[in-house]
Amino acid sequence: MGGPPRAVAVLRHAVRCGLRSSAQPVLAACSGGADSVALAAALAFEARDAGVPVGGVTVDHGLQPGSDVRARRTASLLAELGLDPVLVLTVDATGTGGPEAAARAARYAALAGAAGEHGARVALGHTLDDQAETVLLGLGRGSGPRSVAGMVAEREDDGVRWWRPLLGVRRATARQACADQGLPVWDDPWNADPAYTRVRLRTEVLPLLEDVLGGGVAPALARTAGQLREDLDALDAMAATELARLAGEAGDGGLPARPLGALPAALRRRVLRGWLLAAGVPDLQAVHLHAVEALVTAWRGQGRVDLPGGAGVVRASGTLVVLPPGLRRGDPGTAALEEPLP
Repeated sequence: MGGPPRAVAVLRHAVRCGLRSSAQPVLAACSGGADSVALAAALAFEARDAGVPVGGVTVDHGLQPGSDVRARRTASLLAELGLDPVLVLTVDATGTGGPEAAARAARYAALAGAAGEHGARVALGHTLDDQAETVLLGLGRGSGPRSVAGMVAEREDDGVRWWRPLLGVRRATARQACADQGLPVWDDPWNADPAYTRVRLRTEVLPLLEDVLGGGVAPALARTAGQLREDLDALDAMAATELARLAGEAGDGGLPARPLGALPAALRRRVLRGWLLAAGVPDLQAVHLHAVEALVTAWRGQGRVDLPGGAGVVRASGTLVVLPPGLRRGDPGTAALEEPLP
C-alpha cells in the first residue's frame, strides 16, 4: 500500500516530533490560507497517534468585506478535519502602525487569550519562505542581529508557547499538500498587494536574487538565520552569567563600571540590556542602551541618562545605579549619587 503524496508526507513529518514532544494541547491558528490549512491538516492527522488534543482557531479581523463568512468557512473546514475545539475570534484591528501592524497585534493578543483559556500552545504556519523574508527585512532595516536571526521554532512569551513547525518547509510544498488532499484554500488579496513591503520582497526582490545568484536564496537566508541564532543564544547565556556575577559584586541592584567596561562590547551591551529590563525599563531602544554604555566607556562626568518610563541611570562611586521614575536631577539626594570627574 502506497504512502501519502510527497508534499503531504513532508508536512506530517514536520509536525510529528514537535507534537509528540509535549502532552500540552495545541491550537492551530488558521487563516484559511494554504500554509495554515496544510498545517492544520497535518496536525489533525498526526494527533490521532500522538494522543495530543489539537484544536483550531481562526481570527476575523473585520477589515475586508465578507470576513465573517470566510472565518465561519475556515472554522467548518477545521471541524471537518477533526480539530476540537474550533474557535472563531473577532478582534478590533484598529490601532497605530497601519492596518497590517494593528491586525497582527490584535490577532496575537486574541490567540494568546485563547491559548491561556485552553491551556494550549499555539501552532503557527510560518514557512521557510516567511523566514527568508523576515531575514531580508531585518537586514534592510538594520534592526539588529536578533531580527536577522529570524523567527524561532518555539518560544514562550508571557506564559504562552508559540510553535512554528513549518520553518523548514517551502511555501510551495504547503500549497501542494493542500491540493493533494483536496483542501480548499483562500488567497488573501493583501498577500498580493504591492503596497506592503513584505509582498514586494516576495514577488520582486527574492525572485531577482534567485535569478542573480543562481537559486537557493531562500534556504540560504533561513540557514544563515539559524546559524546566527545559535551564536546569539550563546552570547545571551554568557551575558546572563556576567550579569549575575557583576550584580552580586555591586549589591543593591547596581553594576560596577570598571569590570563592566572590560567586557567585549557585544557582551557588555547584553549585560546592560538584561540589567535595565530586570529593573522594569520599558521600550528599551538602541539609543538608550548606547547612552547608558557611555557612562562606562566614555565617562566624562556626565549626569543622568533618561530612559523610557521615566527612570534614569547615573554613575555613582564607580557603580551604575537605576533611579526610579520621578527622581530627577534637582531632587534631594540625586546630586550625591552623581559621580564627579576623577
